[in-house]
Amino acid sequence: MATASSEAARSGSPDPADLGEQQEHSPTRQPPAATAPPPAATLTDAGELLRALAAPVRIAIVLQLHHAPRCVHELVEALDVTQPLISQHLRVLKATGVVHGERRGREVVYHLVDDHLAHIVVDAVAHVQEEAQPV
Repeated sequence: MATASSEAARSGSPDPADLGEQQEHSPTRQPPAATAPPPAATLTDAGELLRALAAPVRIAIVLQLHHAPRCVHELVEALDVTQPLISQHLRVLKATGVVHGERRGREVVYHLVDDHLAHIVVDAVAHVQEEAQPV
């Protein structure tokens, strides 16, 4: 006497009893596999980078430099902040590798070292603006 399982095997169709078991073990229902965290030094450096980006004036500087390289006087004008304050924030951004200054004659022109950082700032600003929108 043939069982439903052996008939299903011969006919090529799955056994109905097996379908429930397959659905329970479906890859789409599995929790994501745990991944090992990055090394502690990497997490520390990422924290330092995010701290460097945390000040509103530094966020504004990154947004300005995302559009084009700028010298200090252009940043002062665009952000309506004093020159010493802009210079102080640029020092922090430079120390953490966010910006790089290039001397051109009497001026230093600053630019972003990496566009990934601009995306972090742009996405953060966009997220806050979306949250502020009434529903």
